[in-house]
Amino acid sequence: MPVSLPAALDLVLPLLRCPSCGAELSPADGALRCPRRHSFDVARHGYVGLLTGARATSGDDGPMARARRDFLAAGRYAPIRAAVADLAAEADLPGGIEGPATVVDVGCGTGYYLAGVLDALPGAVGLGLDTSSHALRVAAKAHARAAAATWDVFRPFPIGSERVDVLLDVFAPRNPAEFHRVLRPGGVLVVVRPFGGHLAELRRQVTQMVTVDPDKERRLHQALDPHFEMARTQEVEYTTPLTRQEAVDLVLMTPSARHVTEAELPDDGALPDQVTVSVLATAYRRR
Repeated sequence: MPVSLPAALDLVLPLLRCPSCGAELSPADGALRCPRRHSFDVARHGYVGLLTGARATSGDDGPMARARRDFLAAGRYAPIRAAVADLAAEADLPGGIEGPATVVDVGCGTGYYLAGVLDALPGAVGLGLDTSSHALRVAAKAHARAAAATWDVFRPFPIGSERVDVLLDVFAPRNPAEFHRVLRPGGVLVVVRPFGGHLAELRRQVTQMVTVDPDKERRLHQALDPHFEMARTQEVEYTTPLTRQEAVDLVLMTPSARHVTEAELPDDGALPDQVTVSVLATAYRRR
C-alpha cells in the first residue's frame, strides 16, 4: 500500500527539482515523480529518498542519530538554536503572492535547528537535507512545516535556482557554489562552526575526540568569499552542566563516534559534569 505524502512535503514541492533531469516533481502514489517518470519513494517515516546511486557513508548511523536526538532534546544547545533563528531574521523574506518564505537546512541531522528557525518565522516552510536515513526519521517529524529528504551536500542540490530565503549550515559540510545558486537575492546563509575552547573539558577526558582545526576559519572564509559577504556574526559562548548520559551522547553524536565507542569512554565520575560551548554563527549575504 503506497505511503501517503506528508503535508509538509506538499508545502516544499515548489522548491524541489528532479535529481536526475532537473524537472519539477509532483506527487504520485506515495512517491514524487517528474514528467520523465523518474520516481522517488516517500519512506513510511515521512522523508523522501532523493539520493540515488552509491550510498553516502558520512551520515549518522542509528546510535549517532539517537544520541543527537536525546542530547539536543535536553536543551544544552538551545542558545545556539536561538542564535541561528536570530540570524535567519536577517533575510528579506517574501510576502503576498510570492508564496511562503523557504528555509533549507543542509546536513540537518534531526532537524533541531530547522525547527527553531520555523518557530521564529511563522508561515515559513522548511526542508531538511541529510545523508542519514536514521536522522531523517526524526527530522521528518521535527516541525509541522518541515519536510525532509536524503541528499549529499557535495552533489548539485535537487532545488531550483534562487528559490531559498534562508539556508542553514550548522556543524555541517559546505558547498558554496550550490549555496549561491539556490539562495535568493536578499536571502541569507547561516553558518555555525566550533571555535576556540569548544567542548574543551570533554576533549581533555576523551582523547579520541576530533579537535577543532585552528585553520578552520581561514579555510571557511576562503571558500565562501567568492560567493558571499559576511553580514553579521554572533559569538555564542557559555558553560552548561552535563549529566553523564548527556556527556556520552555529546561524544557519540559527533564525528568522534567513529573513533570511540560508549564502552571505551571513561567510567562514571571521570567525564566532566559541565562543558564550555563555544561557536561562531554568521549570516552571509549572496554576492
